[in-house]
Amino acid sequence: MPSPAVPSPAPEPAAATRAAVTLLATASFFSGAALRICDGLLPRMASDFSVTAGTAGQVIFAFAVAYGFSQLAYGQLGDRYGKARVVCIALFASAAGSFACLFAPDLTVLVRLRVLWGAVAGGVIPMSMAWIGDNVPWEKRQATLARLLLGTLSGMTAGQLAGGLFADSAWGWRGAFAALCVGYLVVGTLLLVRLRSIGGHTAPQALRGNWLAPARDILRLTWPRVVLAAVLAEGIFLLGPLAYLPAYLHQRFGLALSVASGYVALYAIGGVLYAMVAQHVVRRFGERRMVLWGGIMVGAGFLAWWLIPYGWIAAPVALAVGFGTYLYHNTLQTHGTQMAPAARGTGMSLFAFSFFVGQAIGVSLAGQAFDRFGAAPVLLLPALVLPCAGWAFARALQRRAAA
Repeated sequence: MPSPAVPSPAPEPAAATRAAVTLLATASFFSGAALRICDGLLPRMASDFSVTAGTAGQVIFAFAVAYGFSQLAYGQLGDRYGKARVVCIALFASAAGSFACLFAPDLTVLVRLRVLWGAVAGGVIPMSMAWIGDNVPWEKRQATLARLLLGTLSGMTAGQLAGGLFADSAWGWRGAFAALCVGYLVVGTLLLVRLRSIGGHTAPQALRGNWLAPARDILRLTWPRVVLAAVLAEGIFLLGPLAYLPAYLHQRFGLALSVASGYVALYAIGGVLYAMVAQHVVRRFGERRMVLWGGIMVGAGFLAWWLIPYGWIAAPVALAVGFGTYLYHNTLQTHGTQMAPAARGTGMSLFAFSFFVGQAIGVSLAGQAFDRFGAAPVLLLPALVLPCAGWAFARALQRRAAA
């Protein structure tokens, strides 16, 4: 793998960096849980509020839109005041947001509160990745990001599974949000205690000019636009349809929501498996083959979900789709950390903005399609588009290497 033209900052001592990554991965665990916990809760919310599953999906759409647009501010805040500090503040604000959601009397109020929650939650995962970009050299960065990914995906697994369990329990969605509130408070307190020790090798930057100038400078470059377009497509055609998979399995096979969510949660376990072997995969296969085969695996998985004759088969398919997803996504986010070495927080904020706005668009479109036409377009369109996206990004990597 060639080194980037702009060298990374000198790393912190290895022990301090490992401790910092562990703590940030714990924060990402709860942020990942918040991202996926509503997937399994949608049928319960639909029942509680007497709406369709597609209408209940507004709680995911609202969170993702607010999460994505908030990135435009968090990147600048991280570059100016310190990325670990921004993560800490975001955790406590997320605890307040999840606590407020407990008292929502109807779906309209809950959607509005989810907007606020999503806006404050946006600083956790992207700023954690940006911190790694500042403190870990390029040749070790993809493997280190995989450790952070391990925390995020474990949280996604726990969130999807917990969503189904809470949906089938008397506590319902209010109980799920209460559990997340406690988790945010615990990890936020731990990070606050350690904040001085993980401030980062790279000092916060006193950026000049208006707040939009760094983002504008990044978007003028061709390669960042390619990376951002790729991650936008991933959000639309992967995460959007994935939100309705538990509801699809529940409707088609009559599975309990806890069981359907448990099957889908193996998607994140597939990502965990990738994170465990990421260092060997990167060295052996290289980035181009990773994104190419990642796109093929994910597309084949969506086709398999449409064709399976028995509900239990969804579980091993989810495992394979999760592995394929992070063959593709971890390569994208590694390049995201290097789009703007001098303003890395802003670069990662644009990356996360594209990803979660894509998810919001995907959830909205998939919800309308699911209500009107059933599961066919929700599953078959990603089966076609995602392999093409993987092939296109692999070609872009080849052209970049040749140039």
